Amino acid sequence: MEEILEFGIKRENEERRDGGCAIVFYPKIQKFAVYRNLKNGVIGLFGGGFNEGEDEREGVLRELVEESGLTNFLYIEKIEKVATHYYNSNKEVNRIAFCSCYLIVLESDKLQQTKLESHENFEFHWMDAPEILSAWESRNKNHDYDHWVYLFNKGIKMLKDLKYLS
Repeated sequence: MEEILEFGIKRENEERRDGGCAIVFYPKIQKFAVYRNLKNGVIGLFGGGFNEGEDEREGVLRELVEESGLTNFLYIEKIEKVATHYYNSNKEVNRIAFCSCYLIVLESDKLQQTKLESHENFEFHWMDAPEILSAWESRNKNHDYDHWVYLFNKGIKMLKDLKYLS
């Protein structure tokens, strides 16, 4: 049986909402696709909760397309599933979730229209790894980003092993 690592700090009144996230890399420019939350400035990975009965891979790709508009994927691989406790700043609730993270390598940066939900006040950005990690570390006193830091570092290693990241 697969061991599932647990991240974050347990909080009172946590809501369970399993979902996933995508670490999205475009080799042509050697940068990652992320969003900046216009409400609070948080840098985030595209992703969200799964629909009832939805396959985790399909759920992550659906959320990625809806939130980013990116659709031209060259490579997709599951990184890992983790358990995480965090504060969801978009919905202003404490959460516990099983989070399945996928590495997505883009063939192109062509975008289609996004389908953001009312609480998703996002702006698309390209950033390099040190910028992203620095943004999370500067806001991580409550350990809300521990799972993203872990998964992101694992994704970087995979990208180097696959020779996409120089």
